[in-house]
Amino acid sequence: MTKKTSMTERTAFAAAVPLATLLLSACVSQQQYDAVLAENNNLKSQIAAAQAQSSFVEAGDLLFPEGGYRLSPAGQAELARNVVPKLKSAPPNSKFVVYGYTDNLPIGPALQQQGIPDNLVLSTRRAADVASFLISQGIPASSISAKGFGDTQPVASNDTPEGRAKNRRIVITIQGPS
Repeated sequence: MTKKTSMTERTAFAAAVPLATLLLSACVSQQQYDAVLAENNNLKSQIAAAQAQSSFVEAGDLLFPEGGYRLSPAGQAELARNVVPKLKSAPPNSKFVVYGYTDNLPIGPALQQQGIPDNLVLSTRRAADVASFLISQGIPASSISAKGFGDTQPVASNDTPEGRAKNRRIVITIQGPS
């Protein structure tokens, strides 16, 4: 038993020495760490700027009738005129995501009768309707998806009609080839 334990201990020690050497050799100075951290933050800023340039915000009130989730003719015209050309000129194999958002007002009885129990479902239906329209305009179905967030990510206060109008929106992003 002693010989076996001794052999196990030697094997463990033999494996631990190179591991410890490797870990110690991976240490960097604070200055090197700070430089890498600064470069990382710079790259994050560049990515955020690129993503900001690759998204389009459309007012939900412009696209949908009040209390509805089907694109209005004016909404279709707006998307066809201002968004579809931008998506079609995106780099090949780009991915597009349509995000839907609402204000925090409760869903009315008319929408509830149509099977929409809450703002999350309403925002999802609106995003899906926009995605379907974009597909009908020649955007490949395999490159587009839709997601609703309901009232969970407001960009303005829901305490005023103006703030609620800003929160009722569709955001279309170009996520680049993958």
